[in-house]
Amino acid sequence: MSVNKYISETKYIGHNQEIIFNYLSNFENLSRYINEGLLEKATEQIPQIKITDFESDSDSCRFNLSGMGQSEIRIVNRDPHKTIKVESSGGLPIGITFWIQLLPINAYQTKMRLTLHAEMSMMIKMMAGKKLEDGINRLADMLAQLPYQ
Repeated sequence: MSVNKYISETKYIGHNQEIIFNYLSNFENLSRYINEGLLEKATEQIPQIKITDFESDSDSCRFNLSGMGQSEIRIVNRDPHKTIKVESSGGLPIGITFWIQLLPINAYQTKMRLTLHAEMSMMIKMMAGKKLEDGINRLADMLAQLPYQ
């Protein structure tokens, strides 16, 4: 197993850093966007894995992965208005540590960058490495477009 690092492109969000941090640091806000349509899109990208039974609270998301069982992604650290650190547990075939980094440009604009450390075998890296690289940028695009309020 080796740790592989993936970094998103920097995204610019037209909202205050504090508002973005407060929104993203509460996983209950994600449940609004995780619906059957989004789960189906994820399954289309990786047909071998079906995600079901998604639920969340303020600190974690739990879901079932076909053939792998219950998995969880949990916020393990919040550095107010700057960084949110997330880790995985459960049935995922890779260990994930993930950071959302926020940097203010001015009172109404914030830069965001995502960093993913994925611990995985060489075989999984060959199968999923490019998808993780693409996925981190897609996730950054999606997070940049959320209606922060």
